[in-house]
Amino acid sequence: MADAIEANAQELIQLLVQEQGKPLEGATGEIYGTAAFFRYFTSLNLDVEIREDSESRRVEAHRKPLGVVGAILPWNFPLMLLGFKLPAALIAGNTVVVKPAPTTPLTTLRFGEIIKDIVPAGVVNIIADANDLGGPLTQHPDIRKVSFTGSTATGKKVMEGAASLLKRITLELGGNDAGIVLDDVDPKDVAPRLFQGAFFNSGQVCAALKRLYVHESIYDEVIDELSAIANETVVGNGLEQGTKLGPLQNKMQYDKVKEILDEARDKGTIAAGGEVPDQPGYFIRPTIVRDIEEGTRLVDEEQFGPVLPVIKFSEVSDVVQRANDSDYGLTGSVWSTDLERAYDIANQIDAGTVSVNTHAPLDPTIPFGGSKMSGIGSELGEEGLKEFTQLKIVTVARAGD
Repeated sequence: MADAIEANAQELIQLLVQEQGKPLEGATGEIYGTAAFFRYFTSLNLDVEIREDSESRRVEAHRKPLGVVGAILPWNFPLMLLGFKLPAALIAGNTVVVKPAPTTPLTTLRFGEIIKDIVPAGVVNIIADANDLGGPLTQHPDIRKVSFTGSTATGKKVMEGAASLLKRITLELGGNDAGIVLDDVDPKDVAPRLFQGAFFNSGQVCAALKRLYVHESIYDEVIDELSAIANETVVGNGLEQGTKLGPLQNKMQYDKVKEILDEARDKGTIAAGGEVPDQPGYFIRPTIVRDIEEGTRLVDEEQFGPVLPVIKFSEVSDVVQRANDSDYGLTGSVWSTDLERAYDIANQIDAGTVSVNTHAPLDPTIPFGGSKMSGIGSELGEEGLKEFTQLKIVTVARAGD
């Protein structure tokens, strides 16, 4: 399947840009990244683990398939997030029913056509809907596990639907991820990486940097550097070379981000961007908002769009508390030239993934999952593979035990 994705990469890239909106560079990374994720899972195995082999007994840990798995995908990374779920489920011995988001079904359906002769009939099933099959899929008695990526609100519904049958679930949900920039960094050095962490895919990333706390001594300099990058960023048609950011993917998200942006104009100061171009498409320029604090939608909610609040702090103990004061706990990051100091602060951040001098690096070998309202369970890595299995312990008593 990985080979097939790469052999059809150019077609899939074009289709992904047209239905999702991300520029060619981002779509290229997603398609080839998906192939790499599929290929990674072929390197894993589920060999029997010997937990004890003594004179009195032998204890083995087996990993068995669950059966039928439901995989429900969001619209921001239609194929990459398929790569989080499908290869692991198949390597574990399950069959899968895949449901892409109703606003981005095409790339996933085309993937199904490409691989239909690679796997036996019925092993991989892809269904498209008008946002009306998530409930029936979740509640179906023959589905043993649901792996869902999407909003926290919808994740709660998935959990409710699975509860009556006690079926397994993995939920990778929303985040309001905080970054903390300490007073010893060079603003020019960190600004491009901060900008990428916040605005990749027009901010439509669950693990994007969504709240940026900057020490008061370098606050103005960081604002200036981020604003310069935002003002230079080319926003437009993803199929045109040079475009760095595309549109918001759908009208519902576009309207939500505009509402949050309108409130931010009153509660803070627009340092860069803020424009909603008068043209077809759901475009919003990358926006930096300064002089804003908690208690506003932009800081307290997950904006999931190209608008970043930059918040001033003076004391580390205070900023850690503010960063943790959220229902979400997906990712976080600390930025400093003093790695020991940054490491100590990172260990105080309540999130499933915390990084130093980078934000939420994605690697198929590293487990990914959130704390608090950001999810249940893990994806990727060996831990992610085991999520698609039933643990079975076999104990054999020796003679005379």
